[in-house]
Amino acid sequence: MFESTAELLKHIALGEDSVLELKTVMFGGEKVTDPHRHSMADELAAMANTHTGVFLLGVDDKTKAIQGIPIDKLDTVETWLRGICNDLIEPPLDSIIRKLPLMMEDGSEKIVVRVDVSRSLFVHQSPGGYFRRIGSSKRQMKPDLLARLFQQRSQSRLIRFDEQTVPGAKLDDLNPKLWKRFKTVISSPNDQEFLEKMKLISPDEDDLFRPTVSGVLMASETPESLITNAFIQAVCYRGVDRNAAYQLDAKDITGPLDLQVRDACKFVERNMGVYAIKAPYRIETPQFSMNAVFEAVVNAVVHRDYSLYGSKIRLHLFSDRLELFSPGTIPNTMTVDSLSERQSARNELLSSLLARCPMNVDAIGSQRSFIMDKRGEGVPIIITESEKLSGKKPEYRLLDDAELLLTMYAAKSPHGDVPT
Repeated sequence: MFESTAELLKHIALGEDSVLELKTVMFGGEKVTDPHRHSMADELAAMANTHTGVFLLGVDDKTKAIQGIPIDKLDTVETWLRGICNDLIEPPLDSIIRKLPLMMEDGSEKIVVRVDVSRSLFVHQSPGGYFRRIGSSKRQMKPDLLARLFQQRSQSRLIRFDEQTVPGAKLDDLNPKLWKRFKTVISSPNDQEFLEKMKLISPDEDDLFRPTVSGVLMASETPESLITNAFIQAVCYRGVDRNAAYQLDAKDITGPLDLQVRDACKFVERNMGVYAIKAPYRIETPQFSMNAVFEAVVNAVVHRDYSLYGSKIRLHLFSDRLELFSPGTIPNTMTVDSLSERQSARNELLSSLLARCPMNVDAIGSQRSFIMDKRGEGVPIIITESEKLSGKKPEYRLLDDAELLLTMYAAKSPHGDVPT
């Protein structure tokens, strides 16, 4: 948007509109005194909640005169903007801040600060509340409109969240080696047509093709760089308490979701204990059924709510149990008690893509050929295999209607202690 200087100057002359905001910047010593931080936060959040747009700092919104920003104040303005985006807007707003020289008619040069704000995947709250942009002004959203916006940007919208485009993501962010694995003999030979049919890319509101949430999660080498917290935090503790002083191993597991599943299972396998008895030959028993662990991790990555900002899957391993936290409430009308009987997918596209990924975990007892199975057998396997090994049924709990916790209990040795 407004990529050429000529186009930008033309739009400045026309004045503010739905996608262009002009701001004069005033200083008091080394601080920005105008605009007020809260007012600027409201404007930025309103744009992100409504459109993709551009803010130009150093241009008078009334006269359209380009005033510029002194060179020695450019870093001050950039730091001021970063603080607003990170500290005053919830969830924090990702934006591109650029220092832009503009040539005047008299041959002189003035520098403005350009802020590119993409229409966000999230609904942002600023100090004044929840705003949207109408024309060149912001308006506070009424409860009914706010509810609709939350619904539109949640998994319940007609276009599911995992099919939405990721603002700011580019087609080059998708690795051909990763998305070509989904091709079959009947797939379109045209790469763009194939990616669009698979919903790995889609046109955004400006009709520009961008990767979708599923495209990023399955075909980007670093999805967490585009979708915050799209990774698994794995920690192994000594003993039964969650205490940083007793961490034995910790890893942020990143990459495409199928690799996250594989590496999370490897983390458990590497850190869990195994005991052995001779009766009359050696029999080894692990703390956890890797088949059950595999099913649990697959369920977590495919059914978590990726629209929740700041929430990640957490896998915590203790001497007596494994805890797996998955962001989001239970989809649709399901309850904790009905998980083993009913089937519902929050992310249908992710499910179908993982169903094309070959099994990559040595999960003893698994009959899978592919990572995802749409027959709804995952939870029954988790419950049956875990209870068979440990003698204790695993537990599902919903925490504050925002996170699903699965607790799987460790097998005990014949002497009653846990293996080490």
